[in-house]
Formats: sequence, C-alpha cells, structure tokens
Amino acid sequence: MSEKGKDMTKGSSFRLLLLFSLPLMLGNIFQQLYVMIDAAVVGQGVGLDALASIGAAEWLNYLVIGTVIGFTQGFSVRLAQHFGAKDTSALRSTFSCCVFLSAITAFVLLLVSQLSLGFLLRILNTPEHIFPGAVLYLRILFAGIPFTVLYNLSAAALRAFGDSKTPLYAMVTASVVNILLDCLFVFVFSWGIAGAAIATVLAQAAAGGICLFKILKLSFLRPFVKQWDGRLSLSLWKLGLPMAFQNVIISVGGMVVQMVVNGFGMLFIAGFTATNKLYGLLEVAATSFGYAVVTYVGQNYGAKSVLRIEKGVKSGILFSFAASALIAALMLFFGETFLSLFISQENPNEASATLDIAFRYLKVMSLCLPTLYLLHTYRSALQGLGNALIPMLSGVGEFLMRVGVALLLPLFIGENGIFYAEVAAWIGADFILIPAYYRSIRKLKRNFSPDL
Repeated sequence: MSEKGKDMTKGSSFRLLLLFSLPLMLGNIFQQLYVMIDAAVVGQGVGLDALASIGAAEWLNYLVIGTVIGFTQGFSVRLAQHFGAKDTSALRSTFSCCVFLSAITAFVLLLVSQLSLGFLLRILNTPEHIFPGAVLYLRILFAGIPFTVLYNLSAAALRAFGDSKTPLYAMVTASVVNILLDCLFVFVFSWGIAGAAIATVLAQAAAGGICLFKILKLSFLRPFVKQWDGRLSLSLWKLGLPMAFQNVIISVGGMVVQMVVNGFGMLFIAGFTATNKLYGLLEVAATSFGYAVVTYVGQNYGAKSVLRIEKGVKSGILFSFAASALIAALMLFFGETFLSLFISQENPNEASATLDIAFRYLKVMSLCLPTLYLLHTYRSALQGLGNALIPMLSGVGEFLMRVGVALLLPLFIGENGIFYAEVAAWIGADFILIPAYYRSIRKLKRNFSPDL
C-alpha cells in the first residue's frame, strides 16, 4: 500500500510529522486566506452591517462544519489504523462504510439546518437589522453541505493514508476560485452577502472534486466494496459521534458567547467578527500538526509501536511552543494591519472604535496561544489512539469554561470580559486532555509488547 500512501511507522518522527504537516499548513493558510478575503470583500464592499451579519452567522456555520469534521475525522482514525496494520481488505470495507455514513450525515444535516436556522438565529438574539443578511448567508452556505461532506471525507481519508499534498492542492484551488468569484459576485454583479456565500459553496465543490479524483485513483482501494456492514458501521459511529458531539458542544458554547456579544451592539459585533476571521490564522499550524499527529499516532497504533507514538507526541509539544510563539509575535506586531482589512473606512469614527475592539480581543488570544496548541496536540494523539470519549469530554470542558466566563466575567469587568471566554475554554480542555493522554500511554505499555 505504501507506494500510493505515506507509511509513518518508520523513520524520524519529527521529520515525518513536519513534512506531513507542512502541506496541510499551506492548505490551511490558503483556506484562511479565502475566509479572510470573504470577510474583507463583504466588509469593504458591502459595509459593517454586512460584516456583522456574517459574524452573527459564524457559530451556526461552525456548528454544521464542526459536525461534518467530527464524523469524517472519526472515520479516518480507523482508516489510518488499518493502513498502518497493512490490512487492505479491512481498509476497503471500512472506506465503503465511511462513504455510506457520510452520505447519511449530509442528508440529515442539510434537512435540519435549512429548517432550523431562522429559529436558532432568533435564540441567539440576533439584532433585527442584520437578521435578514445572516439568514440569507446561512441559507446559501447550508445548501452546499453535500460539497462540505465530500471534501472533508475525501481529505480526511487521504490524510489517513499519509497524503497531505492533495488536500493542499485542493485548498489552493478553492482559495483562488473563492477569491475570484468573491470579487466578481460582490464588486461586479453587486450580489452582496449572497455573492460571498455562493463563492464559498462553489470553492468547496472544487476542493471536494479534486480530493475525490485522487481517491478514485488509489490502487489499494480498488475494487471498491459496495456493502453495508452493520457491525463495522457501528464501530465507525462510535468514533465519529463523540468527535462530532465534541464540535457540536463547542459550537453551542460559541453561540452562547455570540448571544452575549450581540447584546453589545453592532460595532462590537463587527470588531469581534474581524478578530474571529483571524482565528484560523492563529491556529493554522495547530490544526495542521494535529492532523499529522492523528495520522502518525493512528498508523503507529495499528503497528503497535508505543515508543514511536511517544516520540511523535513529544515532537508535537516542541512544535506547539515554537509555532505558537512565532504566530503570537506576528499578531501582536501586525495584528492591527490585518484587522483593518475587514473594516470599512466609510465612517472613520466607527472604523476606529471597531478596530480598537478587535485588537484588544486579538491580543488576549495571542498571548495565550500556547494553551491552544497543546490542546490540538494532545487531543489529536488521543483520537489517533481511537479514544473518542476523552476528546468529547474535553469539548464539554471547553463548553463549561467558555459559557461560564462569557456569562459571568462581563458582569464584573464589562465587555472586555467576553475576550477571555475562548482562552478559558482552551485551558479547561487542556486540564482534561493532558492527564488522559499519559494515562493512555501507560496502559498501552502494559498491553503492547515492547517495540523492536
């Protein structure tokens, strides 16, 4: 199988993880680029009200995307383990079930999201003057859920097989498509928020198509097994459901934060949204290295190599501290410049107030960034081991900390209190994930024979 994928059970752990994650980082940078361009085009081309509308829709959109990522990432853990164990037959059967389960997920999410989005926006206390824009934006994005599932399943499977380059090519293509269509639909056709949403859906379709094309060429998946295995599907659900639930509960916590933010007025919503558009850049290296750790740990778990798992996670920790320090420094020095890209200067006083809010929030997150990077490393390691329960519980921890701080701290220190909700969530998850990982390693050492 290895000639069509990347075997991570041999060689330097740090080198394998770094080389695997670099294309993912580049791909995520391009993904964040088109997210940022999306917001910049709307903020500059349509106005602060439109930017606030997108911000009001942010966590509902993540609720859907996070559910998809949770399921597909859970499915890919089993694929990585079979790949590491060199079990081609099990790999084909598992991939077949992944396809069927993903199709079911796409249908259910499409139906539920379209029926509930207006109701959920009302619950979030979305201001009336930005409510129609948020509904329109989400209505179009949710229509593209099948493309979202296609890309995430295909990319997760490719990463499980050690291929991080194809998701990079897919994301570069999606970024270019999205940016070009954003400019065309908003500035030329004057479609406003709808144009930005349509551009995003078409870009996602392009990314999914590229990854699917590569999947269809993989020799070790042929012939494709068209079968339904109830027991295997149940085991995949047991991996995917907790990861999806983890992202869902994180999203619900984010929606509570958004509800609090919505009470501070349009300028605060716009500033908060501008910083959230940089969130992806803050964690771009963390998510990329996290995907690498999942694949690396999953394959070495399949090969029963505990010492290599330990070495890989230690490499992840070192990388976390180095990357988070570098990104934090960049944001502290150049953050205001980045944030100004999203904020229309049509009204200088409003623009200045919005930028001040956004940069205050950005500084808080940047200074605490190492805790987020450790979260991704340890959560990914546990997921690679096939442990979906502890990562799910860490999501509960995130929820409790995020909601508790969001609801209580502003009562004592005002609107600035909301800036600490995200950081508190990271710390809460770390307190659950880090001890659990070391307990799992000790248990593996008892169960597995020593590495050769």
